[in-house]
Amino acid sequence: MQIGMIGLGRMGASMVIRLLRGGHDCVAHDHVPEAMASLVALGAVGAATLQQFVDLMKPPRAIWLMVPAAAVDTVLEQLTPLLQAGDIVNDGGNSHYHDDLRRAMNLAETNIALVDVGTSGGVAGLERGYCLMIGGSHESVQHLAPVFATLAPGSGTAVPTPGRRAGSGSADQGWLHCGPHGAGHFVKMVHNGIEYGVMAAYAEGLNILHHANVGMREHAVDAETTPLRDPAHYQYEMDLPEIAEVWRRGSVIGSWLLDLTAGALAADPHLAGFEGRVADSGEGRWTVQAAIDEAVPVPVLSAALYGRFDSRGNADFANRVQSAMRHEFGGHVEKPAPGPPAGT
Repeated sequence: MQIGMIGLGRMGASMVIRLLRGGHDCVAHDHVPEAMASLVALGAVGAATLQQFVDLMKPPRAIWLMVPAAAVDTVLEQLTPLLQAGDIVNDGGNSHYHDDLRRAMNLAETNIALVDVGTSGGVAGLERGYCLMIGGSHESVQHLAPVFATLAPGSGTAVPTPGRRAGSGSADQGWLHCGPHGAGHFVKMVHNGIEYGVMAAYAEGLNILHHANVGMREHAVDAETTPLRDPAHYQYEMDLPEIAEVWRRGSVIGSWLLDLTAGALAADPHLAGFEGRVADSGEGRWTVQAAIDEAVPVPVLSAALYGRFDSRGNADFANRVQSAMRHEFGGHVEKPAPGPPAGT
């Protein structure tokens, strides 16, 4: 079927390629003209403007937005007047599900359907396929089923779940109609909140292993330094790339995320190319807020989110306050920052 893609960044361009490989007709638009050139060479039809983009598509149009969440409303303001009743707009980015509810209501006034598609797969999705979590009307989702089936990994990419009834839905293909408007991005929001926690768990565990040689280092002996009680217990020079590699094989904590971590460590065991400022694009915050609204405890996901804030220096002032208080009540003088551990 024909599908139009607006936004040809890291994921949008790869999705167009996967759709072309699946036999779909693709119309592509991006505000950066160069982003369209390689896709046109592969068979996509490039559109220099939104008006041209709409004119190149046959009603009822199926349009996929793969733009940052902050840009969706701006694109819709420009795009909606060019559309007509019966057209479907898919938001495949990481929008807040509250925005889906508002946008769906606004578009419904002109009989344009909105489908929210939480999309996971990253830069590897071109070959692996994308996990799609979808919200919207049954009719719209079914109309777009061929597109979802092409983008998703397919049923043969994972071992069947024991006890799951065969033919019970499309989840085993890698896409799922999760419910009405907003449901897709709600599920993707929680998916990314979990992702924060899993990433933090791997990172913290590997950090313990990274510092397992602390007993071999020199330590200050003064009132401001907690002594290491048993240095003999921490005499290990751990090979983190090899540990990550062995965990990949038969371990209960094996995962694709661990596969990627092992690859990063194999390329650079000390991760010297990174400074450790971990961004958050919103989903972790929204997951924690939803948990608060639902009165559901999420200590792991909350800690992972706050850890990302800390990584960007947002705890610096709080830490200075604590140093100031210690100086005021006990005359404690702040120790200079230590240099990096040996071998880093």
